[in-house]
Amino acid sequence: MKRRFKELSPPEVLALAISLEEEDGRIFQEFSRRLRPNFPKAASALDQMRAEEDSHRHRLIELFQKKYGNEIPLVRRQDVRGFVSRDPLHALRSFDAKEIRQRVALMELETQRFYSRAAEQTTDAEIRQLLGDLAEEERRHESRSAELDPDRMPAEEREEESRIARRLFVLQVVQPGLAGLMDGSVSTLAPLFAAAFATRSSWQALLVGIAASVGAGISMGFAEAISDDGSLTGRGRPWLRGFICGLMTFIGGVGHAIPFLIPHFGIATAVATMVVGLELLAIAWIRKRYMDTPFLAAVFQVVVGGVLVFLAGILIGSA
Repeated sequence: MKRRFKELSPPEVLALAISLEEEDGRIFQEFSRRLRPNFPKAASALDQMRAEEDSHRHRLIELFQKKYGNEIPLVRRQDVRGFVSRDPLHALRSFDAKEIRQRVALMELETQRFYSRAAEQTTDAEIRQLLGDLAEEERRHESRSAELDPDRMPAEEREEESRIARRLFVLQVVQPGLAGLMDGSVSTLAPLFAAAFATRSSWQALLVGIAASVGAGISMGFAEAISDDGSLTGRGRPWLRGFICGLMTFIGGVGHAIPFLIPHFGIATAVATMVVGLELLAIAWIRKRYMDTPFLAAVFQVVVGGVLVFLAGILIGSA
């Protein structure tokens, strides 16, 4: 069972503080490692804070050895009721600079409160002085982490981080989504319209279109997820990319299948054709917006391929 904080002896309080500093130091090191490729200035600030946390650990250990010897009790945060908690690293939605800054500020606030409470509880003058000093230093850390807020950074640093964040968004979200949308919009045209013109049945065309969209979505999703783990390319979490790619593939395919819910075959085909045109224009706009491709060039590249697949489906279905 967890123990109450006030039940801890002075050696156990010091042991708990040592455990806290060790864990926080490892977390800062991991944050810094994740940020360094794209946000080197934020990583450097975390490295400095980690070094200071390490010095706190050394001071705590030295005081413990002086008073109680070399055997430090194993007391961890999860052993104490109401103690500060640390969310696991995998709970982070993404390792971007903004979210990590917020997490660091919260960690420093929690640690400062722990030292303040521990200093109030102990009656040993030397321990109380050290814990009070560490509480003040953690308070300064909290202020420093607040200064890392993008709104308080110089304009050129904010612009640089904004540029990097946009590049990562394109790399991790837009690219897999666009690949899926293009594949779903184009690859499903041939089977959908071949089935439509072969059967002259809206319902049969709808079933083929949905089946093709689901199959393409699953295939593209798994292909993207296993293409690389993102550790070297910076493309982010593989299964998130795979989900985005698979979902957009399904949306791209099912978009021009839905019009075949219209029972009248001619009307359904006309509406589906218009939807295909809108999908291709949307893809061209995304390429212009995020890939810096000239709009006319993007339209030409996308429309030519789409029209060829569209005509192939009609010719095969009419044969």
